Amino acid sequence: MTVDDVAQKLGVSKQKGYRIIRQLNEELVAAGYMTVQAKVPRTYWSERFYFGKRNVVG
Repeated sequence: MTVDDVAQKLGVSKQKGYRIIRQLNEELVAAGYMTVQAKVPRTYWSERFYFGKRNVVG
C-alpha cells in the first residue's frame, strides 16, 4: 500500500500516512523482513489495522 492508500483508508493527511508506514516498516524490519520505503505490504496492513492474526481451525 502506498501513502495515498493509507491516508485515504484512515482519513488522515499524507504526512500522517508516512508516519504510519514508517512505524509499520520499522516493525517489519525488527521482525527480520526487508521493506520498501513509503510502502507497506497490504497483508501486514490488514493484520495490523483490521483483521488481526487469523486462527485457522481444521
